[in-house]
Amino acid sequence: MRFSIDHKSLIPLHAQVEKMLREMIEAPEYQNNALLPNEMLLAKQLGISRNTVRQALNKLVYEGLLIRKKGVGTRVAEKSVNTKAQNWLSFSQEMKASGIEIKNFDLQVSWEKADEKIAAFFNIPIGKEIMKLERLRGRPEYPFVYFVSYFHPRIGLTATEDYTRPLYEILEKDHSVIVKLSQEEISAHLAGEKIGKLLGISATSPILKRKRFVYDPGGRPVEFNLGYYRADSFSYTIESEREL
Repeated sequence: MRFSIDHKSLIPLHAQVEKMLREMIEAPEYQNNALLPNEMLLAKQLGISRNTVRQALNKLVYEGLLIRKKGVGTRVAEKSVNTKAQNWLSFSQEMKASGIEIKNFDLQVSWEKADEKIAAFFNIPIGKEIMKLERLRGRPEYPFVYFVSYFHPRIGLTATEDYTRPLYEILEKDHSVIVKLSQEEISAHLAGEKIGKLLGISATSPILKRKRFVYDPGGRPVEFNLGYYRADSFSYTIESEREL
């Protein structure tokens, strides 16, 4: 793949290089983790200085699109999962929207007695049995998220459902439960031994913990969900609009 720079253009050279690099990393041959040509080669090919190339590369490194390692070179960063605060989607929908193929690595269904916090959320007695669904999911190559979900007992979920299907599809089509509202909390943590082992990272690696409270159209609680994400595979975007 060859690119060129218009030296007569009013657009600054570094901006042209930045645009070129953005197009380059979207090309099939430069997808996830591919090495880019080095600064010297790019500068020679484009007829510009290495400083100009470096300026454009630095911008994309700062944005997390490229990863630079001394002695190795500059690689295209693996696409991370991105979700927006105002755009609530199920995990399956988020992955589909991002063009990411998902694999289920493990799935466990069990019954637990509700502790004080979960009982308070569901407004049920402490100790009442509720269903717990654990899912380890990710790309075909490796898992990047571990989910733990608890469901209100009125829903009637059992261990016989096919939980490889999208969860909210099961709720709506099989149990006539529609989910409408999600309230979320995002926090940063160290993985710890258990989560680190599940996600294939060290216990001291950073993770993002996503706590989700899900309600039906009548405001009744449906699901309490905990998601533990590898920090190198997930990003969260918040869009704020100022009222004028």
